[in-house]
Amino acid sequence: MPDSIHQSPLYPIINPGSIVFFGASNRFSAMGTNQLNSLLSSGFEGKIYPIHPQEKQVLELKAYQRVAELPEVPDLAVLVLPTRIVPQALEDCGKKGIKHAIVVSGGFKETGGEGVELEKKLLTIADRFGMRFLGPNCLGVANPHHKFNVTFLPFEGRQGFIGLASQSGSLITQMFGYLNRLGLGFSSGISVGNEANLDIVDCMAYLAGCPHTRVIGLYIETIRRGREFIDVARSIVPHKPIVAFYVGGSEAGKRAGLSHTGALAGPDALYDGVFRQSGVIRAYSIPELFDYCWVLGTCPRPGGNRVIVQTHSGGPGAAAADACSRAGLELPQLSKQTQEKIAPMVPHTGSLNNPVDVTFSKNPLDFYDRIPDALLGDSRTDGVLTYFLAPGTSIRRTMAGMGIAEKEIPRLTEKLFDDHGRTLAGLIKKHQKPLVGFTFQSYEELSVRKLLQYGVPVLPSPERASRAMAALVHYAGIFDKMRAQS
Repeated sequence: MPDSIHQSPLYPIINPGSIVFFGASNRFSAMGTNQLNSLLSSGFEGKIYPIHPQEKQVLELKAYQRVAELPEVPDLAVLVLPTRIVPQALEDCGKKGIKHAIVVSGGFKETGGEGVELEKKLLTIADRFGMRFLGPNCLGVANPHHKFNVTFLPFEGRQGFIGLASQSGSLITQMFGYLNRLGLGFSSGISVGNEANLDIVDCMAYLAGCPHTRVIGLYIETIRRGREFIDVARSIVPHKPIVAFYVGGSEAGKRAGLSHTGALAGPDALYDGVFRQSGVIRAYSIPELFDYCWVLGTCPRPGGNRVIVQTHSGGPGAAAADACSRAGLELPQLSKQTQEKIAPMVPHTGSLNNPVDVTFSKNPLDFYDRIPDALLGDSRTDGVLTYFLAPGTSIRRTMAGMGIAEKEIPRLTEKLFDDHGRTLAGLIKKHQKPLVGFTFQSYEELSVRKLLQYGVPVLPSPERASRAMAALVHYAGIFDKMRAQS
């Protein structure tokens, strides 16, 4: 791995100061035009030089006929061109002195035959000029911390802490909105395509040094450098968690990967072994990949697998208890001291067992304050799983029924839920134990949005919350073991 992130060959690709862009035009339906528009809408602050053989301007930017005419040597070239002319364009960039490129164009190794030879030609050109490139057959990079996005879709999300390296380019773009709804975002999203020159191992090494990245996510169809993958991952995991979703284990997955990026997938058991050796947490679906990244990137590491479930409904509490057990989590009984602390707050219809069912607690605010404070402080627990149900509509109706002025209700409701989120986030920090929520409400619900705003993870089912908590416990065990060995 490079000693500094600035020494990584990916640094100028993910943090360029200037860009030459091939393949954009004034035709709005062209893929290159859409990708250049994504770059412009991201607010990129560097120089952009479109190359076009006829147009004088492209999207109101001055265009150049040839890269040799540029007034400077750009940091990065982005190529969205017909396959047959990509090698010449890359060579022209090399002659200009450009050292880094993203080759978006497809039609190379993944298509077989002539495409394989064309990809070899790209490598020959890159070697001759000392160039490094992502792709071909990729969708580029999004780095919201640098106001940089050259993917197909405009970035409508936020700056975040999840660094994703993906062998599926469109996965990155399709996750912009998904993560945004959860109050999350990418530190960087990197599409690697066919990995002819730079691969997922290089991405891991870059993300390891990225100051904005707290957790690394990987979408994998194949690992081409197995030994290097294990060595690099093992060097990262004691400092940052890595979560991987591998899709090549089935026959259908193998076929899809081969046609997608030319990847030759291996047996599922082999990848299980690679992940175990390297300390990588494996996810089994795309939602699970981001669930794990979310919890691992926001929650303190637990000291063990003992979890208390807090609920105000028996059914969701029982479902969470069952899900915890299936995920390998232990549900201990509360200590006598904790039971004595919370007993005055729990009505006789509730339960002081685990799950702790407060039904409708005597003071509803206790659910977000004194009760979780006591549960997190219990010496028998390593974390808390909490069911959240606080519909804003009901609370606003109650306020109206109390005679509170209609114009004051939105402000008071906002303050109430803001206090809830801030209090819970403060308790997690105070006790340095994880609290993971689950809910069946919409993420547009104000009570949920406020929890997300303050960094409290809230997943859409007890099963997903339990598996995410188990992944956190798993990582804590890996972390302790690797630290002890170092």
